[in-house]
Amino acid sequence: MKLNLTILETSDVHGSIMPINYGNNEYTPLGLAKVSTILKEERANGGHVLVIDNGDLIQGTPLTYHYVKKQDNEENPMIRVLNHLKYDAAVVGNHEFNYGMDVLKQAVESCDFPWLCANILNEQNGKPFLGKPYIIKQYDSVKVAVLGVTTHYIPNWEDPSHIKGLTFEEALKSTEKWVNLIQEKENPDLLIVSYHGGFEKDPVTGEVTENLTGENQGYEICEKIAGIDILLTGHQHRTIATTINNVLVLQPSVNGQMVGKATISFEKTDGKWEIADKKAELIPVAHVEPDKKVIELIQDDETATQKWLDTPMGKIKGNMLVEDAHQIRLGDNPLIEFINKVQMKVSGADISNTALFHNNSPGFPPNVTMRDIVSNYIYPNTLKVILITGQDIKDALERSASYFMIGTNGELEVNPTFTTPKPQHYNYDMWEGIEYILDIRKPIGERVVKLARDGRDIDRNQEFEVVMNNYRAGGGGDYTMYRDKRVVKDIPMDMSELIANYILGEKIIEATVDRNWKVIWKDENI
Repeated sequence: MKLNLTILETSDVHGSIMPINYGNNEYTPLGLAKVSTILKEERANGGHVLVIDNGDLIQGTPLTYHYVKKQDNEENPMIRVLNHLKYDAAVVGNHEFNYGMDVLKQAVESCDFPWLCANILNEQNGKPFLGKPYIIKQYDSVKVAVLGVTTHYIPNWEDPSHIKGLTFEEALKSTEKWVNLIQEKENPDLLIVSYHGGFEKDPVTGEVTENLTGENQGYEICEKIAGIDILLTGHQHRTIATTINNVLVLQPSVNGQMVGKATISFEKTDGKWEIADKKAELIPVAHVEPDKKVIELIQDDETATQKWLDTPMGKIKGNMLVEDAHQIRLGDNPLIEFINKVQMKVSGADISNTALFHNNSPGFPPNVTMRDIVSNYIYPNTLKVILITGQDIKDALERSASYFMIGTNGELEVNPTFTTPKPQHYNYDMWEGIEYILDIRKPIGERVVKLARDGRDIDRNQEFEVVMNNYRAGGGGDYTMYRDKRVVKDIPMDMSELIANYILGEKIIEATVDRNWKVIWKDENI
């Protein structure tokens, strides 16, 4: 007797439904409308199909942002689509908390499927905060268990008010505990762990690929926990379809560009089902047409979002366009200076830092719309003013300076630790309110060759109020020097709204640059 089961995974969809880039509305091969076509094709093949979303679903595009800010009394469009696509389960991702607990709970409560999370616990009773750590699915007489786990590193990034009343159990420890419990209590024929986290080691060689902070524990889960048949992963936005220690592993990229597929063949021997064969693969969505029904489902939301994106905000006098993202990180420039000035204005702080979040940031054209703002400031960050020392500032600049390295040709390159396995350009900060020089010819940790304020060297023991986004203020991006610092002021409004309000108030923004910092890497650019 035989039985085949197909497991399909999406992860890190980040609000992508339509196959477009919201920055310019150009076609881009991604999103749930295309994923839907893949799911239909797989279901049409016959056999049993299990569909799981692995987290970071409800945040990430102007569509989701507009819903939260303008339509939150209506059904979440992401949930409407997943209900239509008949998902079997979803796992909580770290970005599920970005809009606050009310938005997350509203999304969960409107689902036709359960959300799983074994290791994020209610502080009061120690139980999983959404109630369901795992589910059991039955296919004929084959019993399948699906356990949901989330990276426990969330408190290092998230606004504390968004995760109030929760405790985060280490993912590895929690997975082991629940896998053992499931095996004893349920005795499943197939055990799937859906982990919103990635890999701390190369899946093929086992070599360490990142700082072992505990943010990603996928390799350890495969190596140290017995009884797992399939590990569905995400968080790092990688494309992985392989086997580690006989555990089938998937990670299907980002934004619905791919669907992870695990094919399991069972054979019944002596009255018990055994896994006869298993295979992992990734299905790109580029070759399929988007499902028109899915597009129809969100048409009203999409129309309202597009109208909002085209709302005029104001005018730029001068040049704030991004022509070369690499060049912007080498010396003070009008776009970054403007964002820092907005942060300083709304917070009252005299020192600020921010990042160019991704290399496709377009900058601001002469006539700025909301589309331009959200295309540059892509995260729902809020601001915090924290009290840090001159030494903390120096340490933070050294962390940023490690973004660069000098290549074999003598030219400046990006350190692979900021690009592999996941691009992290958002972890390079640029400052206003201080004067500094980074010399990349020097060893990492010794690259800050000038650090001053108002022409005087900064006292390393003196304390300063500095404004930055909440992700960074919590130590996100390995900026450990900021952790547990006193919060002087919390500005709860999203940064994109603060930028919009600033431009609306000023109407005309002049592009300025005071050249308070620069990066050097060869004699002629000093």
